Amino acid sequence: MSNILRALLTISALAVPSVGQAQPVSGGRANLIVQPEPPSLMLGLVTNAPTQLVAGQIYEGLLRYDDKLTPLPSLAKSWDISPDGLRYTFHLNQGVTWHDGKPFSSADVLFSVNEFLMKTQPRHRNTMTRVADVGAPDDHTVVFTLKEPFEPFIRSFAFWVMPMVPKHIYAGTDYASNPANDRPIGTGPFKFESWRKGSAIHLVKNEAYYLAGKPYLQDIYYHVIPDGASRAVAYETGKVDVLPGGSVENFDVPRLTALKNTCVSQKGQEFDSPLSFLWLNNRKPPMNDVRFRQAVMYAMDRQFALDVLWNGIGKVATGPIAGTTPFYKSVQPQYPHDPKKAKALLAEMHYDGKPLKLLPLPYGETWQRWAEAVKQNLGEVGIPVEIQATDVAGWNQRVSQWDYDMAFTFLFQNGDPALGVERNYITSQISKGNPWNNVEGYSNPTVDALFAKAALATPAEKRQDLYDEVQKAVQADVPVAWLLDLRFPVIYRCNVQDLITTANGLNDSLRDAWIKR
Repeated sequence: MSNILRALLTISALAVPSVGQAQPVSGGRANLIVQPEPPSLMLGLVTNAPTQLVAGQIYEGLLRYDDKLTPLPSLAKSWDISPDGLRYTFHLNQGVTWHDGKPFSSADVLFSVNEFLMKTQPRHRNTMTRVADVGAPDDHTVVFTLKEPFEPFIRSFAFWVMPMVPKHIYAGTDYASNPANDRPIGTGPFKFESWRKGSAIHLVKNEAYYLAGKPYLQDIYYHVIPDGASRAVAYETGKVDVLPGGSVENFDVPRLTALKNTCVSQKGQEFDSPLSFLWLNNRKPPMNDVRFRQAVMYAMDRQFALDVLWNGIGKVATGPIAGTTPFYKSVQPQYPHDPKKAKALLAEMHYDGKPLKLLPLPYGETWQRWAEAVKQNLGEVGIPVEIQATDVAGWNQRVSQWDYDMAFTFLFQNGDPALGVERNYITSQISKGNPWNNVEGYSNPTVDALFAKAALATPAEKRQDLYDEVQKAVQADVPVAWLLDLRFPVIYRCNVQDLITTANGLNDSLRDAWIKR
């Protein structure tokens, strides 16, 4: 563990607000950075990281989750699971309204899960293959009946995994072009007020929120500041109070965390467990040759990226499951930095030195530097690379339409391999139009079968054995090039209390936040 990481962890442990030592007070304004600017705030259509950060205050799911991934109430105040594990009955909070004043009911849940999300979210479609029926015996009760027991199902109801959308606004419309996408309407603790493109997104307190006394904050401003150095200055000068993880360049983190009245936390990433990797387009030569993909793994100096580009914050990834996700295990084969092995594999396959295009993530200078480091690593073993820059919308379009050779990404694990990992590797998730499914085009019937068995196996020990086999098989095939288990420290003013209260962090915790005076 690096000294910087050790220091951050120490500060994080000391900086967690002491619940119960002070009484929350209402009022005040929180200023945050959102980086980059979201392409949309309609969470049912777009689920990338900047959209989640803002839209998580507008939209809600049936449940929230604590740092142990234990479910907590949200739109559902309670729930029951039948002894045979087949029926999940959710009892909805009463008195909930949409931001336009219309009542929220079980009809909205049925519309969201059976219609809207089935058309817009491949991840949701995959989850719903486990479901035989969704019914609503009354306005405040929803019953999911499964085809067979599926233990991860209870972790399927987070605000961005299964967001609730208003039936009265979207039913019978073209979801993608509905005017409400520009002024999103949810049930959350904050309402959309305005969006000055390139400047700021303004949310205001939902005075009709169904939890008495919440939220405490009156306003939230998400500032759009394209330059990383300027974002750091905005915090130093007091323009912003909260720097979400990844909103400043890693090399600025040590300096900013040393400032007066500054706290830092790495909490709130337990559900996501972000894992970074390179998409490798398995459909195109030379990426369609497993020896080339293995050569890419051996060529990359991932420890250098961790130590130098990420300040030692995180861990070198060992395979498809992040180290902080249930059922992770370090298994063989592994791919340490070994340029000689990379060159030998390229020679064996008679690689012709065809130049390849690399698409970085447009999330700031750290990602650009990482692309340059990978370009250098690959060039050293004889793989020439051209970096192609793009904005967020362009990256989404290129990747979702498979218009790339290699592309940086990081994906969330969603609390369980059956919910957030298998979507990237199983054949049924090969589909254009979404940058978060099996974008690389990998297909292995053995892996498909192992994932299917692992998702349904009981008890947990059997699931672990099957996921061990999954990891071995996928790591041998190298459908993507794994990079790092990422950590994104949140930097904030210490007088902002209860800032992170769930496993999804800032994305759905601001209903609890308040400013100590």
